[in-house]
Amino acid sequence: MTVADAPARLAAAADASLRWFPDGPYSLTQTLGPLLRGGSDPSFLLEGGVLWNAWNTAAGPVTVRFTFTGVPVAESCVDAQAWGPGAEAALATLPRLLGEQDDWTTFDEPAFSATLPRMVQDARRRSTTTRLPSSGRMVDQLVHIILEQKVTVIEARRGYRWLMHRHGGPAPQAGALAPAGLIVGPTAAQWLQVPSWDWHQAGVGPQRSATVMRALRSAAALERLADLPAIEAGTKLQTVPGIGIWTAAEVVQRTHGCPDSIAVGDYHLAAYVGAALTGKRTDDAGMLELLEPWRGHRQRVVRLIKSTGYRKPTFGPRMTIQDHRRH
Repeated sequence: MTVADAPARLAAAADASLRWFPDGPYSLTQTLGPLLRGGSDPSFLLEGGVLWNAWNTAAGPVTVRFTFTGVPVAESCVDAQAWGPGAEAALATLPRLLGEQDDWTTFDEPAFSATLPRMVQDARRRSTTTRLPSSGRMVDQLVHIILEQKVTVIEARRGYRWLMHRHGGPAPQAGALAPAGLIVGPTAAQWLQVPSWDWHQAGVGPQRSATVMRALRSAAALERLADLPAIEAGTKLQTVPGIGIWTAAEVVQRTHGCPDSIAVGDYHLAAYVGAALTGKRTDDAGMLELLEPWRGHRQRVVRLIKSTGYRKPTFGPRMTIQDHRRH
């Protein structure tokens, strides 16, 4: 298979295919990166510049293969091939997923840009390929984020991987191209069947598992939130006991590509933003005050700060990783 005819042959072998053209500089891995739950997320696989992802749609599971051709920039495109019962449904959502609706025009206007801190201006110049993805997958993202409540990232991702391998299933096969080990996560109904001892074995305490169960009993209503504006969807999420402003913000950042939602209550974020912008740590109220001049784009500002690789000075004890599985 030559480079020139590869996309056509792959499209012919898939159940559905799509070619999407970004309207400017673009990075597939930077855009979809926030959806991965670490480098060992079993629903994603990156190999040789090809990104695979498996998930559930209303029509059934799907496996999607993404490739990005960025040269020349004027002709850059993402090719996607999909396999499985959910192939057509998945491809209908791909432009949003790939960041088509993420508009940086106002952010990049000279008058607005001039108000930004120098480190953010510099980060934007280096990160013109960044887009905020809109997955629309409320249940998937909500479960992931709930598992990260009040624990370390290492604990949360360890439990997530265990549950995925225990209760997920093999992704729809992509013929000879199928990568080994790709997993599609449980559906809402399957999450509701996870027994208490498996939550315990995964290191997920009863408060977090109960929140997952409570939320997913209204899974159909949750998925409809994908069609609402991000702020409204986040507000409605918070009507579920156990889901607060942090969880709602983290979800709509990924499901709606929300450019403004800030994860208030995060264990590290306020101190990180304060140190980056002023050299001094701050609390949630101080962070919101610092970010207020850029309301409407506060999440863009935070993401650009993170893209710089800035690390705040560390003082005092780290959050302890606890293993509850033997208790």
